[in-house]
Amino acid sequence: MSITMDLNMSAMDRQKVEQEVNLFNSMQRTNGKSAQQELGKDDFLKILITQLSHQDPTAPMEDTQFIAQMAQFSSLEQITNMSVQFEKVADALGSSGAIQAAGKKVDINTELGVVTGTVDSVSTDKNPLISVNGQFYNWSDVTAVYGQ
Repeated sequence: MSITMDLNMSAMDRQKVEQEVNLFNSMQRTNGKSAQQELGKDDFLKILITQLSHQDPTAPMEDTQFIAQMAQFSSLEQITNMSVQFEKVADALGSSGAIQAAGKKVDINTELGVVTGTVDSVSTDKNPLISVNGQFYNWSDVTAVYGQ
């Protein structure tokens, strides 16, 4: 005697599940959270701890599996740290470009058209601002820098 099961969802069941997922996601956004598209190192640790706490005592996880997962976690942590450092380098490079433009003539794209003038001062924030003709502009809006 064999038992067969139909694992396909009806259209009404799929619609109901989709509504529940959408409701859950909208509640997450309204509570100041948004759904994540990727797992971070905290999520990885939670999964590992859950896996360890619910393992079968008569058949525990093999050492090689555990070591492999810890190596993956270590790699994830190092990649995350590298990403943070790369962001800092990119910010520094953006600021240095703005600093080098001090005293030089620049063209800036604005909503009203192109503004041309000499850079009077520069802020070295994450998103550098330059002062041209007494007005501040984003460094990212500069389209040309002319030599002296």
